[in-house]
Amino acid sequence: MSSENGPPVGEFDPGRDNIYGYIPSKGVAITMIVLFGLSTATFVIFGEIIRRLGSIYSRLSPVRYTILFCTFDVISLVVQGVGGGLAATADPATNGRHPDTGGNVMLGGIAFQLLVIFVFCCCALEFMIRYLKDKPLRAAQPSDEKHGSTERGQLTGKLKIMLLALALSTACLFIRAVYRTIELADGWTGRIIGTEVYFNVLDGAMVVLAIYTLNIIHPGCFVFTPVKQEEEA
Repeated sequence: MSSENGPPVGEFDPGRDNIYGYIPSKGVAITMIVLFGLSTATFVIFGEIIRRLGSIYSRLSPVRYTILFCTFDVISLVVQGVGGGLAATADPATNGRHPDTGGNVMLGGIAFQLLVIFVFCCCALEFMIRYLKDKPLRAAQPSDEKHGSTERGQLTGKLKIMLLALALSTACLFIRAVYRTIELADGWTGRIIGTEVYFNVLDGAMVVLAIYTLNIIHPGCFVFTPVKQEEEA
């Protein structure tokens, strides 16, 4: 027995029984899980670059970069997770909850993450401009020594490559955050959330590109190599 405009009664209808409006590709999902599981990481790397080039050019110490931005990132992920849980368990017919509530919570979380990435980019850009123009924010103090070099460090070839890789990685994460913000703002029935290719390319692929950029241009080789060892090489 079938309905007039749909599949047989009792059979799964992606448009009716799935908030995405399509059946996600299992192959793509498995691939992304494997790739995500093999790699992680960004704020710690830039903090180490600040140590090498001079903390006097930065508004935040390397330690504060790690603590503040990592904490904000975790908060945004927790909020997104809570929103996803609310949306997944919502059923107006049984518990009186609508998926829109969870969607709005997720939107708040991803919008916050987008803001965090934007602020990080502004801080990083200001640091590089001040370093290149040799305009420190303050005079070096004895207390600055624990945060890294108090003088203008050398921007080596390896650090230049690392900065370019970090910029590409951050840009990918920013694109992903913009996409997710627009996707959730468009609603559960919007065209964006209902198109799998957008999700695969602008979400999954962007994260994979971001994290694997930093695996290829590995900070262990391009940042954390001791200065003396790098000069000898």
